[in-house]
Amino acid sequence: MTTAAMLAFALLLDAVFGEPKWLWSRITHPAVLMGKAVGFLDRKLNTGSNRRINGVLAALALVLCGFIAGKLLSLPGTLVEILAAAILLAQRSLTEHVAAVAKGLRSSLAEGREAVAMIVSRDTANMTGPQAARSAIESGAENMSDGVIAPAFWFLIAGLPGLIIYKMVNTADSMIGYRNDRYEDFGWASARLDDLLNLIPARLTGLLIALAGGQLRHWGAISADARKHRSPNAGWPEAAMARALNTSLAGPRSYDGQMRDFPWVNADGTKSANAETISRSTNLLWQTWALALALTVAIAAVF
Repeated sequence: MTTAAMLAFALLLDAVFGEPKWLWSRITHPAVLMGKAVGFLDRKLNTGSNRRINGVLAALALVLCGFIAGKLLSLPGTLVEILAAAILLAQRSLTEHVAAVAKGLRSSLAEGREAVAMIVSRDTANMTGPQAARSAIESGAENMSDGVIAPAFWFLIAGLPGLIIYKMVNTADSMIGYRNDRYEDFGWASARLDDLLNLIPARLTGLLIALAGGQLRHWGAISADARKHRSPNAGWPEAAMARALNTSLAGPRSYDGQMRDFPWVNADGTKSANAETISRSTNLLWQTWALALALTVAIAAVF
């Protein structure tokens, strides 16, 4: 079976079953194991005066571990590869978490804030309803790239080792890729490697969202907005989603009690996002997934 065919089955399995609680309440999820590996390296190597060099060593160790794990899991054959890939994709869980914010906002602002706090790192205690809605939509767009398209892309390119290496690096970036006193040096290598691995997938995600939302004719504007984003990659899916929903995303927000004046993406769009806007965004995420699946099937048919 070709890699593309295996990926198609993995995409379908993830979409149908997601993250079954009965399973992951009994055994440790691979993402948790990856987080523990990053935490171990953080504790052991993030000390002394050579933190940047130690961070490079940590990133290389994660890549090596991901490669070995991928090779070992590939040995039993096709079925294990498909199951492993499905486990490391996150389409259904992503859309469920985003939809939970819409459900919360329909009940009360407090429940909406509580739900969005599960998926974003910014301050949520004083969010307005539109801020909570925009945060959920941004998270969904960005994680469509990080959690679905990028893992699928690297599986196509390099099989299970490629997928696991990507997930290891992406996990490291989410844990130690911060520009603060503790991680400015130690997390530098992991953050830059994550930027590199997401370079193509983020733009591909933006393209698929734009196609799903009928916004390809506005690709020039999407590209311009994406380059305003503080991240070299996250702006692409967010800009495409903002344009498809006619909604402004990004903009000022608070981290650790401090307001940061980030530029708006699609500044001319409405800033009054609500639960209905979130629901429209989850529909677009599923349409984007369907396009990715169709593309994967086409690749499998050709090769």
